[in-house]
Amino acid sequence: MARQQFDLIVFDWDGTLMDSTAHIARSIQAACRDLGLPVPATEAASYVIGLGLRDALHIAAPTLDPADYPRLAERYRFHFLVKDPATELFAGAHDMLAELRDTGYLLGIATGKSRVGLNRALDEARLTSLFDGTRCADETFSKPHPAMLHELTRELGQDPARTVMIGDTTHDLQMAVNAGVAGVGVAYGAHPADSLTPFGPKFIAESIGSLSDWLREHA
Repeated sequence: MARQQFDLIVFDWDGTLMDSTAHIARSIQAACRDLGLPVPATEAASYVIGLGLRDALHIAAPTLDPADYPRLAERYRFHFLVKDPATELFAGAHDMLAELRDTGYLLGIATGKSRVGLNRALDEARLTSLFDGTRCADETFSKPHPAMLHELTRELGQDPARTVMIGDTTHDLQMAVNAGVAGVGVAYGAHPADSLTPFGPKFIAESIGSLSDWLREHA
C-alpha cells in the first residue's frame, strides 16, 4: 500500500471490524424483554448500533422513563457480556490493519462503545498496539456529532482533508460529513448499503476483503 489520499484512517468498531451486530441487537431486545418493555424488531435494534449507549436505549425503548435508563443499560451489559460474550473480528480484519500499520498509516477508532468496553475488546483481539488514538461515546459526544473525529485529528496532528472514516452505519458516515472528512461505508454490518449511499461515501465495501483491496489501491 502506498499512501495516496489519506494519512489517518479511522474505523468504527462494532459491525466494521468486529462481527458483533447480531449479538448487540439480541442483547438490546433481551434487555427490553427483561424490563417488560416493547421489544424492538431486529432492524430497529440494529439501527441504534454505533450510538452511545444512552442515545441507543432512548431510541430502542422510547417509552422508558429516563430515570430507568441505568436499569436497562445494566440488563443490556448483562446479556452482552455474560450470557453470550463470544464475538470475533471479521475474517481478514487483523491482517488488513497490520498491513495498513506497516505501510505507515495512522490508525484510529471512533466507537459508540464505552472506554471500558473498547479496551476490553482491543485486549481480547490483541489489537491495542495497532491504534494511535481512540475515542468512545462515554468520553465525548456520541455520533453523528463530529467531536470524535475532530479530537482524533487534533490529537494526532492530522489534516481532516487527509483523514477517512470507515463505518457500517449512517451514524458513522453522517459524522464524517459533519467533521469534514471522507467516508467509506461497509455493507456487511448493521445498516444496508442503500442507506449509506446518500452520505456520499467514496466506496462501499461488501466484505473485509473488498475494503482491504480498495484501501490498497486508493487510500
